[in-house]
Amino acid sequence: MSFMAMLSLVISSTLVYSAPLIFTSIGGTFSERSGVVNVGLEGIMGMGAFAAVVFNLTFAKQLGAATPWLGLLAGAIVGVAFSLIHAVATVTLRADHIISGTVINLMAPALGVFLIKVLYGKGQTESIGQDFGYATVPGLSKIPVLGPLFFEKTSGPAWLAILVAGLSWYIIFKTKFGLRLRSVGENPQAADTLGLNVARLRYSGVMISGLLGGIGGAVVAQSISLNYSASTIVGQGFMAMAAMIFGRWNPIGALGASLFFGLSQSLAVIGAQLPGLKNVPSIWLQLAPYVLTIIVLVFFFGKTQAPKADGVNYIKAA
Repeated sequence: MSFMAMLSLVISSTLVYSAPLIFTSIGGTFSERSGVVNVGLEGIMGMGAFAAVVFNLTFAKQLGAATPWLGLLAGAIVGVAFSLIHAVATVTLRADHIISGTVINLMAPALGVFLIKVLYGKGQTESIGQDFGYATVPGLSKIPVLGPLFFEKTSGPAWLAILVAGLSWYIIFKTKFGLRLRSVGENPQAADTLGLNVARLRYSGVMISGLLGGIGGAVVAQSISLNYSASTIVGQGFMAMAAMIFGRWNPIGALGASLFFGLSQSLAVIGAQLPGLKNVPSIWLQLAPYVLTIIVLVFFFGKTQAPKADGVNYIKAA
């Protein structure tokens, strides 16, 4: 394999595995910027994957190539619905954020498998009829050197995720909504004094995390696993949380960290084809993403500065 072919393989594979992490880590950023810790991202991704696969299997023949993109919408809707459970528990009922998120993580895979058994009579679905596969960007793929590397046989959801990262940065740091969202995550009492609706803004942050987390799960199901089972989402939600922390609760930072984790995941799949890694036992390559996640959480969680009111319930004064 030539150097350029090897580089193209690494980049395209990295983009495929990074896309769900980018969507979900940015979703987590919106939630935590509003002051609500969302450790339920893993469960939300699981329900997004479930909804996308069921939608895909049901409508693939009628919708054709548009099915996986509309499957993202199905995953987003179910993700928002599932995140509302977390929002009600933490914002309205003032439950502990970690316990609420853990319940979501425990409930989602069991509920997903139960519904799959009800719908299809078995514990996992058949492979979907339409998946994202690889796409070529017209025009950009003709750019010398860069075109074949980044825009030929590339991942459509990954480039959408990169656009979402840029848009999210603008929303959080350059718009009135973003300023208000950050204010309730830093000092909800002061925000309340200025007339802001703290509960509404925190609901917005959690629901956006549900929307993007559901999309992240849908991307996993329709570009990597290609079916739904209890093992479709295994740790990607926690990796997205680590990417959010690694990225310092900034969408652009989360994007960079997600690309790093995506690269580590992709090497577990394509390592056998790369000269420097083909002699490394596959078990070590498969463990690498999870080990890196633990290392990031251990070494960076205490050194980064989360929003000051992150995880703190707000009780409005009478």
